[in-house]
Amino acid sequence: MKKINPDYYYYLSLVGFFGLFVWLMLWHTTLGAQPSKFPVALMLIITVTPLLLPMRGLLSRNKRSCAWAAYISLAYFIHGAAETYLNINQRFYLSLEVLFSLMLFFGTTFYVRFVGKPH
Repeated sequence: MKKINPDYYYYLSLVGFFGLFVWLMLWHTTLGAQPSKFPVALMLIITVTPLLLPMRGLLSRNKRSCAWAAYISLAYFIHGAAETYLNINQRFYLSLEVLFSLMLFFGTTFYVRFVGKPH
């Protein structure tokens, strides 16, 4: 039986994490999120700060931080799915949030699953 390399899943989670991070920054500053009553800085604090919580542990491959990053990514998935359904004009752009959050979720979930497995 072929041995599963958890590094592939870790790199998938990093692509999802940094893709989601950069995408949220670009979306709220330059790419055109719907103008709202809230200032851009407040929107960035609300949307980007939860990603910063598990960042240090994720980069150091801490299994507990990876699990928490998977939990946090589910909130971004729910937000992206709801906005994709409601905002038809910007559906492609909003679906990127769904894609990156799923990459983060499955990457971290499978990394935690296979890194702790005895060989």
